[in-house]
Order: sequence, then structure tokens, then C-alpha cells
Amino acid sequence: MDDKILHTLEYPKIIHKLVQHAATPLGQVEAERTVPSPDLEEVKTRLQMTDEAYKADRLKGAAPFAGIANIRPALRRAVIGGTLSAHELLDIALTARGGRRVKRHIGQIHEDDPLPLMQGIAEMIAEHKDLEDAIFACIDEQGDVMDSASSELAAIRRELRNGEGRIREKLEQMIRSASVQKMLQDAIITLRGDRYVIPVKQEYRSHFGGIVHDQSGSGATLFIEPEAVVAMNNRLRELKASEAREIEKILQRLTAFAAEAAKDLELNLDLLGKLDFAYAKARLAHEMRATQPRMNDRGFLKLRRARHPLIPSEQVVPVDVELGNDYTAIIITGPNTGGKTVTLKTIGLLSIMAMSGLFVPAEDGSQLCVFDAIYADIGDEQSIEQNLSTFSSHLTNIIRILKAMTPKSLVLLDELGAGTDPAEGSALAIAILEHIHRQGSRIVATTHYSELKAYAYNRKGIINASMEFDVQTLSPTYRLLVGVPGRSNAFAIAERLGLPRSIIEHARGEVSDEDQLVNNMIASLEENRLGAEAERQTAEALRRENEALRASLEAERAKLEEQREKLLQKARDEARQLVAKAKREAEQIISDLRKLALEEGASVKEHKLIEAKRRLDQAEPEPAGRKRPAPNAKPQRIEPGDEVMVYSLNQRGHVVELSGEEALVQLGILKMKVQLSDLELVKRQAAVNKTQQPTAAASLKRTRDDRASMELDLRGSNLEEALLEVDRFLDESFLAGMGQVYIIHGKGTGILRSGIQEFLRKHKHVKSFRLGQYGEGGAGVTVAELK
Repeated sequence: MDDKILHTLEYPKIIHKLVQHAATPLGQVEAERTVPSPDLEEVKTRLQMTDEAYKADRLKGAAPFAGIANIRPALRRAVIGGTLSAHELLDIALTARGGRRVKRHIGQIHEDDPLPLMQGIAEMIAEHKDLEDAIFACIDEQGDVMDSASSELAAIRRELRNGEGRIREKLEQMIRSASVQKMLQDAIITLRGDRYVIPVKQEYRSHFGGIVHDQSGSGATLFIEPEAVVAMNNRLRELKASEAREIEKILQRLTAFAAEAAKDLELNLDLLGKLDFAYAKARLAHEMRATQPRMNDRGFLKLRRARHPLIPSEQVVPVDVELGNDYTAIIITGPNTGGKTVTLKTIGLLSIMAMSGLFVPAEDGSQLCVFDAIYADIGDEQSIEQNLSTFSSHLTNIIRILKAMTPKSLVLLDELGAGTDPAEGSALAIAILEHIHRQGSRIVATTHYSELKAYAYNRKGIINASMEFDVQTLSPTYRLLVGVPGRSNAFAIAERLGLPRSIIEHARGEVSDEDQLVNNMIASLEENRLGAEAERQTAEALRRENEALRASLEAERAKLEEQREKLLQKARDEARQLVAKAKREAEQIISDLRKLALEEGASVKEHKLIEAKRRLDQAEPEPAGRKRPAPNAKPQRIEPGDEVMVYSLNQRGHVVELSGEEALVQLGILKMKVQLSDLELVKRQAAVNKTQQPTAAASLKRTRDDRASMELDLRGSNLEEALLEVDRFLDESFLAGMGQVYIIHGKGTGILRSGIQEFLRKHKHVKSFRLGQYGEGGAGVTVAELK
């Protein structure tokens, strides 16, 4: 894309901001040379890379680029045999370590949140941990070669330190001597070059032997190396030369090591530059509050609340623009300083930014197109040197655009046709617009000519737009109104400023009927737009209010649901506790009943069974209960033998007999008197035969089988269980009217037989009993005759 166009749209300023966000010189180079791409797939890849970096930066912060430097010159010198300095080798080690850390950092993020493009680049970074370790073992963080770099260097430096110590000790003895002190300017030891000297007064030069290395500016002080330390200083010089040679050997060895990895390290620099560039784009997007646009190559763009990125956020006015579907050209009219040029630059600059892989300062859902080129004629192009007027300069630029543009180009024209006679300028502007429109290029143009408003109004595929102007405040609002042409506000402004009405009316009379009709039409359109805008804002406010109310109701519902769950859980916990308590009580009651049966034989008194039943009722958790019929409900006819439900007990039973407003009800082994109002008819049955009505004592009902059996098999039972079963069996047989029953206990040890017969001897329903005869089971069966 033409550099002149990029400068016109202020693209270099965006690149400058981008460079400032790069963390390394490598990323800065990548940012400086980035240009828009006309290839859709490449643009999508660039934007995806920015999106991945934006996500990575949001999740884990910036990548660890610290220490990474541009080491290409050093690597190239190492390859051709030069010896690198300690600082250059340290930069190589820091860069290698930085690349390894960046690789690990991106890999860790990729494991949880996929970053396919960035991970693909990071995986190619070569690791050279052995080179890092070798350099860090010899060179410290200040870039100095350490004693540990080699045993020879350690020995040399040890001897150096010892020699320096001996020289200082010798000189200290001299300056402490009274005879010497009077000849010294100051009692200090200093260095001249790499030789240790002391300051001697000029007048004592002949009395003080040694070598003069320097003198003060006044000449009063001579810096003399005493003869006693000359040999020692010479030895120090030899040691320093040996130290330099050993350091040179170490640096050559490390340089050769770095040269072996030079190819990998240069590739690492390219990869790290791309990753740093991606992070820089992400940080710029964060600074501009930018979003990722959707891209296409069909000439369609839709910007939602787009902002010019170089205007402060507190001053910029967002614009909404759509181009490429119903219309391919927009003609923007409006007053000067109303924001037309800013809107033009916003459209062009955001398109270029997106084509460069940058996010744009607009709301989510914005779309932009990948154009093969963007052409712009914006600003005053007057050139005194070329002897061109403003009109000529603009026209020359437009001619160049007309020659280069294609149907996939975007053309931006500011003040089209300006700088010449209005009639000719408007005619020429219409002809240029018509030519570009026929070519299929997308075009956004600004103008002052009212003739272009009518042209756009009548031409399919072209739409009017204007910059809103507040007549009340005599100031622009900088809002773009698509579909509404701008109208002249000269008369309104003049009236507001106090120009006499007679002059204004005379001026209106000079305006042609056609122009007046256009102005009236525009005024009507603007009035309708303002009304629609007010209604839209009201509807938007209602929508937000409804959404807030719905969110509030949803939150309240969720809160109630949470409370309900808590109450249900609490009820479940309490129910479990009650059931556990009821089970414990029931087990205790059963145990008591067994003890009573053993202690009193068959004579379990009715009041004891009623008391046990009461305890069971108390142990049972309180049921919700069945709903009683309404007080005015029609009474039910209940007769003896009917199956009924007892409300208060929530149990079913059979009516034995009726007595006034009460009924005697058989409930399992119990009989209870219950009010008729506490009963509900479940199933009607024939009345119980009076002659077979059981007595009140120990009345039982077997739950396992409604049909009574003449046999009871107790083999395998212990005595306690057997006696309970015998007692129940005898009650059932007595109620069924049987005269004789068989109790099978087996022969065994005889304990079960003896216990059962002792129990039968005392039982109130047993008339007599005997062992079974031949064919009846013999001694393994007891035959009981009932009363």
C-alpha cells in the first residue's frame, strides 16, 4: 500500500504506539515493519494471533521476555571466527534462557486454554541449556569473567591479590615512617596506570629514590614508585598480562560454543520477535479498549460505535457506519469542523489496522473488509513548489486514484470538487462519483455541494449522510447520521447570532424554489429522525429496565429455590432423625412384648396391648394426615364389616360394630372405639357374622396370609420365637372357627416340644392337646383341640 496513503491516514502514529508496547528489540523490529495485507487468510491468521496473545496476557500476564536482546551481530562475528566479549556472551546466554522460559510459559497456558498458533511458534524455539550453563558458569551478571571460569585463572588472580597485598603492606610501612612522612604531600597510596605510587613533595625528589610516574597540575607533588616495590609492581604487570591471556582463552572457548548454536539461536530470534509482536498487539488492544473485527473480502464493512484511536477517549465521539450491502457509496455533508474528515480517517485507519492484524476500537460485532488497496485524498494538498493550486493538487491526486483503483478498493475523498467554481465543481464531483461507482469500488466522500445531496438521493447504491449540528448551541455534535443529508444552517446561525430578520428573509427569497424544497425536505427528514431517535432511546431504556427487572426476578427466584432446597434438606434430616427414633422405639416395644409373652404366657392383657400401641403411635413421626371432609359434606353410611380409614391414625381397619356416633374398629390386633366423623369408607363388605364375632381378648389378624391354615411348622425356630408364633396361630385358628390344629415342632432334643406343650396347657383357647398318632407325624407333632 502507498506510503503516502498510510501517512495521510496517520498509520505511522499507530505503529509508534505499537512499538512502545514491545518488550524486546526483536518485537520492536517486527512492529516497525508491519504493513497491511491484502490477503484475507493472512489477515485472519494475524488477527487470530493477536486474539491468542490477548487471551494469554489476560490469563497469565505478560510472557517472560526479560533479558532477550538482539544478538544477531554477535552470532555472526562468532561464526566467522571473532572472539566475543564477556558482555556479548552474557547477552547470548540471557537470550537463550529467555527463549526457553517463554516456550515453557506459552506451553503451560496451552495445556489449559489452547493457543494453536502461538504454541506452534513456541514449539520451534530450540533450547540450549548446556550453552547457558557454560556461559553462566564463567561470566557473572555484571559481565565479568569469574575466577571459577578456569583453574589457571583462579591461580593467577590469587597470586595477583597476594602480590597487591604485599605491595600495599610495604608502602604502608613506608608512609608510617616519620622520616618518610615529612617528604609526603599526603600519607596515602594511589595508582598511576597499573603501578602503585605515593605522593612526594617536589623539594624531596632528590632525597627520595624511585620512578616518577606523574605530577600534580601545580607541579608541587610527584607521584613516585619507590625502588622497594618496583620489582613487585613488575610482577603484578606480568600477572595481569597472564590474566588477560587466560580470559581470552575462556572467551574464545565460549565463543566457539556459541558459534555451534548460532543457527538455532538466530531462528529463535525470529520466533521470539513474532511472539513479542503478538503480545504488543494485545497490549495495544487493551490500551485502546479494542475488539477483534470479523473480516470479509466482499467489500462489506460495518462499524459499531467506532472511535478514532488517536483522539483521547474522553473527547472522541463514536460513529456507526455500514457500507457494501444496500449501498456502496456514502456522501457525507455537514458544516466545517463537524467531524466529516475525522469520520473519513476513522473508516480508513480502522480498515488498515484490521488488515495489519490489529484489533480496532469499536464494539463487538464490527466487520471490516480486506481491500486490495485503500486510496485517500484528504487535506489541503496545495504545493507552492509545484505551482499547483488546491484544486489542481486534489485533482492530480484523484486522477492517480482513478488509474489505480479496482472493484476491490476503498476510496476516501474529502471535500470533493472544492477549490473551484461551485457549479463546475459540483458537476465534476458528480461525474467522478459516478465513474467510481460504476467501477464497483467502495467510496466514502465528503462535500459541501447541495447538488450531491440530490444526486445521492436519486441514485441507487448511494446514500446520503451528515454530521449532526445543534442549532440551539450553534455547535456540531460530531455524530454521523446515515440516511439523512446535511442541510445548510446559515440562516439559523445568522438568526441566532442576531442578524436582522429583514436581511434573513431577503436572503431566503434569493434561494431558488428547488433549493428551498430540498432544505424543507431535509428539515422534515431530520425532524422525523429526531422523533425516531427519541422513541428508540425510550424503547432502549424500557428494554434495559425490563432486563434489569428480569435479572432481579431471576436472582430472587434463585434465592427462593436455594431457600427451598435448604428447607427440604432440613426436613429430610429431621425426618431421618424421627424415623431412626421411631425404629428404636419400635424395637424396644417389640422386645417388651416378647418379654410380656414369656412372663405371662398367653395371657397378654388388653390394656397392655393398648399401651404398647400408644407407645408405637407416639414413636411414629407425625404424618401429614389425610384431608378430612368438609364439615357440611354429606355423611357416609358405614356398616359393620366395612373397610374404613381412620383419619387420626392414618390407618385402615374393619368396622366390628356400631354404637350411636361411635364404631368399634378392628385395627390389626387391636380394637378401638372411634368417632364416625373420624372414619372414611374405603370398601363396603358384608357385615361380620354375629356368631363368629371374636372376643375382645387377644384378637389378632395374620398379615402374611388372609387364609387360615390348620398347620404351623416351627422346625428350626428357638423356643421364644416359637411361642410367639403359636400364640398368634391359635388366635387366628380360633377366629376362623377351627376345632383342631397341628403344631409341627419335630423330635430333636424335645425342648421345643416340652415348651410348646407347657404353653398350650395354660392357653385360654386350648381345650386339650396330644401327640400325633401314626400318620399324623408321631412325637414330632402336637395336636391341639380348641374350645
